[in-house]
Amino acid sequence: MRTLIVEREWQIPLEKVWRALTDGRILEQWLMKNDFQLEAGRRFHFRTAPTHQWDGIVNCEVMEVDAPGSGDFARLVYSLKAAGLSTLVTWTLTPTPSGVRMRMEQSGFRPRDEYNFQGATGAWQRFIAALGECAAGLEDA
Repeated sequence: MRTLIVEREWQIPLEKVWRALTDGRILEQWLMKNDFQLEAGRRFHFRTAPTHQWDGIVNCEVMEVDAPGSGDFARLVYSLKAAGLSTLVTWTLTPTPSGVRMRMEQSGFRPRDEYNFQGATGAWQRFIAALGECAAGLEDA
């Protein structure tokens, strides 16, 4: 099994990045349309334009929520299932003196998932750049 890891350090408050990850309306701005709700065990969907090989629907479930304030970090874990692929996405946010360290891991890529792994590698670079821009632009809560 392979794991895709993307890490960034931003001069953005952890709480803003957390909001961008967990508020469905904001999540749609940088990732995909969704019916996300921040609740462990909650099933939700990401939706994008269908292709000739895929209906554009990603079936997901929130597996774990460690909200800011419950420790020295915040973490969100959810499953992603689409087009024969089944992976787990783990977001970990750690405060730094000037902002936040963000780590995204997508795990569970099998050897036969190489095409999806390569696609995810490029897609997450774009999505995470958009996440950073979106979070930086949020008003203080």
